[in-house]
Amino acid sequence: MAVPGVRRFPSPDGRIPNFVGAEAAAQRLAATRVWAGARTIKSNPDSPQLPVRVRALADGKLLYMAVPRLADPEPFFALDPARLADPPRKAASIKGASRSAQRVTLEQMEPVDLVVTGCVAVGEDGARLGKGGGFSDLEFALAVAAGLVDTRTRVVTTVHDVQLLPAGTIPIVAHDVHLDLIVTPSRVIECPRPRGHRLPRLRWSELTDAKIAAIPLLAALRAHG
Repeated sequence: MAVPGVRRFPSPDGRIPNFVGAEAAAQRLAATRVWAGARTIKSNPDSPQLPVRVRALADGKLLYMAVPRLADPEPFFALDPARLADPPRKAASIKGASRSAQRVTLEQMEPVDLVVTGCVAVGEDGARLGKGGGFSDLEFALAVAAGLVDTRTRVVTTVHDVQLLPAGTIPIVAHDVHLDLIVTPSRVIECPRPRGHRLPRLRWSELTDAKIAAIPLLAALRAHG
């Protein structure tokens, strides 16, 4: 991802890598039936998915975006395309969301039709590799627990072609989120769900006390049993 012609600011080190062609991938995603059928979208806040978030607002879709690291008692931004203080490109950025978005709790959110997630690498079988913090899987599990995401919700990502790996390359564990659709600047890959596929659930035994304490929503959930 650090190769000139692939990379884009900021540096890919320690991030969901931004890439040349992110706009083309977003445009290709917007031409799919999955996108057309989605009214409410939850997206990661990272740079490579900014064009997807901009397109969602331009297409009149309600957009939810997580506060970075879920570090807020109201851990999601809600962006209503009819009530933006700035144009979609600015409103869909982390800095711009603070002007145009309303901070909301899980209880204040509507059911999500489409989840957009950022990836470091993806497999043609729908496996994804994040940057290691576990926040994407955690957000998804929290949304499932709140009834916002179910088996009808589709999960997609946009990546550069070099991030796409053969099926079976990326190991899969029970709490991983399966990708239904992978979109690159040049192609769309549909990834059928494996037999017996189940939605990820919160696994308290895998969460450290430090991580729970750092995320107010988790701390509140544990406090209430």
